[in-house]
Amino acid sequence: MTFTPIAALRHSAETQPDSVAFVSGEDTWTYQRLAQEAGDLALGIAARGVRPGDRVVLHMVNRPEMVVAYYACFLVGAIAVPFRTAFKAAELIPLLERLRPALYIGDADLYARIAAVDRAVLASDRRFVIGAGADDGRAQPWTVLFGDTNGAPVPDTVDAHAPAVLITTSGTTGQPKLVIHTPSTLGAGAESLANWGLDGSHVAVMATAMGHASGLFTFLGYVRFGVPFILLDRFDPDVVLDVVERHRCTWLLAMPYMFGLLFERQKVQPRNVASLRSCITGGDVCPQQLQDQFPAVFGCPLHSIWAATETIAAMAYRPVSGPACRIVKGAQVRLVDDRGLPVRRGEIGELLVRGPDVSIGYWAGPGAVEGAPRHGWYQTGDLMRQDEAGDLWFVSRKKELIIRGGTNISPVEIEEALAAHPAVRTAAAVGVADAVLGQRVAGFVQLEPGARTTSREILADVTARLADYKVPEWLEIVEEIPRNNLGKIDRRSLLMMIEQLKGAA
Repeated sequence: MTFTPIAALRHSAETQPDSVAFVSGEDTWTYQRLAQEAGDLALGIAARGVRPGDRVVLHMVNRPEMVVAYYACFLVGAIAVPFRTAFKAAELIPLLERLRPALYIGDADLYARIAAVDRAVLASDRRFVIGAGADDGRAQPWTVLFGDTNGAPVPDTVDAHAPAVLITTSGTTGQPKLVIHTPSTLGAGAESLANWGLDGSHVAVMATAMGHASGLFTFLGYVRFGVPFILLDRFDPDVVLDVVERHRCTWLLAMPYMFGLLFERQKVQPRNVASLRSCITGGDVCPQQLQDQFPAVFGCPLHSIWAATETIAAMAYRPVSGPACRIVKGAQVRLVDDRGLPVRRGEIGELLVRGPDVSIGYWAGPGAVEGAPRHGWYQTGDLMRQDEAGDLWFVSRKKELIIRGGTNISPVEIEEALAAHPAVRTAAAVGVADAVLGQRVAGFVQLEPGARTTSREILADVTARLADYKVPEWLEIVEEIPRNNLGKIDRRSLLMMIEQLKGAA
């Protein structure tokens, strides 16, 4: 039986009300407490006019309020929209203008990034902050959302197939896409974590951001299977290792670059991590060397898994290291060529996935969906091959997105930010292979005739426009951006230029 997120929480609250749901610092939350707080918040936001289909922006680091707010949105049928905490005002305000949210709930120290948004987009009485620090006179403390609700009952008639969450992911257009998940797809995704070995015997570390698909699906899985988890506000390798030692954690899911940092810190300052039984990484290709060396330091293997913001349920990890995954029993998976025809075993094809956890498409406005899976099949854009055992091996990305530390970055978005500088005529961005982060961002700019500036000055301008992880770590001023015979940016030539520059350094 598949539980929607609310059904899963209610089940845990009824069957084990006093069991630990999660721990945040020295504060312990039971399932009964979590269900009660979520219900109270649901009543509070409903009393302020939030209705099914309304968007509620959640703009905060991992914290108990984030967990509560997610479930409150699920209860009333509102659409939770987690904003990435790395985004800056120039990225956030256009998103708010697209979403026209009914409510904003965020950390006080992040609120300044959206405070300037027009009141016609986000009314003053619709802004609520957690903690002290918002002093613009418009945002209210989020505690007022728990005020008098006149004894109204908690809503209980939510459509399991209506949008419940919009998760930002970069596309090739430069504007973030908003991936739609419903209570049904969220429940199926959480349920699928059983294929990764998750069950009630584990104690987990929650260090991935709950505003990302990886963090969202894993914490929903923890609640579904009654797995207590230690909630960390952000990833810090030393904090994670200390938490594993203190709480005897057994389960850890993180991005490859995170495990690389954990590996290095554990070698420098060893902790007792003998309790770990399941270490799983995804979101990007995990370096073979890290997988090979990991057991000697942590005493357990590091398993690599394939998943996407749009779907996570089709794959299980393979018991050996490498960029390979095992297809889950009952999963619907295809490898096809550019014509959509199946490829032979051993040949490279694009991965297509169909199943109950697959996103219904991308949000284009109230009641409007773009890019719905064709006949239920989600085109991943990832190229793979299938071996004789039936396992899938990742080959490369069909699209030209840059994936740095497991996070998708649109080269078009970077190029637009670079080109916004008055001295820049045109720009290009590529991802350069990196052993730690998977890729790092490199940029190239062609200046306007007669313009004089430096790479440092251009980057200073870009830093004010983009999240830090999107800002190029190399920026070269070139006479001309190379292009192919179709007039498109020749990214292969740019990568060759990077290698030449490295060789000359």
